[in-house]
Amino acid sequence: MTKLVAFLIQLAVATALWLVLLNDVLPFTLIPLAVVPAIPSWCLVTFGAKSLASIGWSLITFGDCPEAHQEILKEIKQAHEELRRRGVTVD
Repeated sequence: MTKLVAFLIQLAVATALWLVLLNDVLPFTLIPLAVVPAIPSWCLVTFGAKSLASIGWSLITFGDCPEAHQEILKEIKQAHEELRRRGVTVD
């Protein structure tokens, strides 16, 4: 089962449960009926907050790559030399 299929199944189950709550098919007293229409908006905001937190954490814990830094500097130097051989002025 792919992640897409698993996500679609979970989405279908959550939508079915929300519709059952919204239409008051089964008596469920733990959630007030005034809150039920706002559940999809709350889920969307929660997903956005989780996504931003995940991106922020990835940026904070991003590792340095000194080898890659040296490699890119070497490539820049080679490119400068190649351009100078072709008669292009490089700063």
